Amino acid sequence: MTKTASSLACIALAAAALLGTAVSASAQEQVVNLYSARHYQTDEALYSNFTKTTGIKVNRVDADDAGILARLKAEGAASPADVILLVDAARLWKGDIDGLFKPIKSPVLEAAIPAKLRARESAEGTTWFGFSTRARVVVYDKLKVKKADVDTYEELADPKNKGLLCTRSGAHPYNLSLFGAVTEHLGEAKAETWLKGLVANMARDPKGGDSDQIKAVASGECGIALTNTYYLARIMRSSTPEDKAVADRVGVVFPNQETWGTHVNIAGAAVAKNAKNTANAVKFMEYLASASAQEYFANGNNEWPAVPKLKVSNPALQAMTGSAGGSFKSETIPISAVGKNQIKVQQMLDRVGYK
Repeated sequence: MTKTASSLACIALAAAALLGTAVSASAQEQVVNLYSARHYQTDEALYSNFTKTTGIKVNRVDADDAGILARLKAEGAASPADVILLVDAARLWKGDIDGLFKPIKSPVLEAAIPAKLRARESAEGTTWFGFSTRARVVVYDKLKVKKADVDTYEELADPKNKGLLCTRSGAHPYNLSLFGAVTEHLGEAKAETWLKGLVANMARDPKGGDSDQIKAVASGECGIALTNTYYLARIMRSSTPEDKAVADRVGVVFPNQETWGTHVNIAGAAVAKNAKNTANAVKFMEYLASASAQEYFANGNNEWPAVPKLKVSNPALQAMTGSAGGSFKSETIPISAVGKNQIKVQQMLDRVGYK
């Protein structure tokens, strides 16, 4: 059985159990059925607090973004899902254009979430909303690499950084979204040349997750690496001697502050097209935009809250940016552009041999 088939089989069993729970529940019990790609232990507090506040029970199925979207297509109208939580903006866009989400109208969400962090509004409403963001930054070995040599994404492909770069798989959603954004900024031809330069500068073949890249830089295996900010923040906030040593060894750069800004990915939610508990689903999404939930995103999982009026008090995020509010310049290109570029990016990755 392939990895994808195995993943779908697991989520099918979980969804069946969830559906059985929903069907057997008493008529008086209020529930919301959640398909979530957020696999963060700190989110448990989010769900329990929502239930305490509203009395609505959260039934959850966990899978990755691709598995959730595939399952929704397979289940069709029989799906028990009410809310879909995804951790990649391009996958939110894909679920939207595939017609898997239900447009909703919520003055609460429209007032709280900026237009750039939600789907374009139609006459029927808005299909998805972002609730937190994470920046894709560069970490570097402070003993071997100058910050000025890696302060743009373009420089990662410069021959001066040959033999220094480490990344996870080019086909991982976090990299696909970054590469899709770079393609929008540079154009397809220059973006492919850039990707070829990244491959030429690899210290080793892509492997592992973002935390592994950070630790590889700290160990001296690599000189520079790409990571989402919340992975680095976890290490910076850790009290273990090993993590403290890693945090002391690596520096961090928010690339392209003088040009288009740092690439930012979105974690967000949508009401499933065939939701049976739509009102509860909207209540859950409105709760995710509340001050208490946004604090969980910022301090629990080290993400930037989507609600702009909330100040970031997370010490690691503040230390990364050198800003009391944890602020930096982020890119402003449409999510749709990033999503549309991904097929081109995957073809380019094959052509340049990016594993």
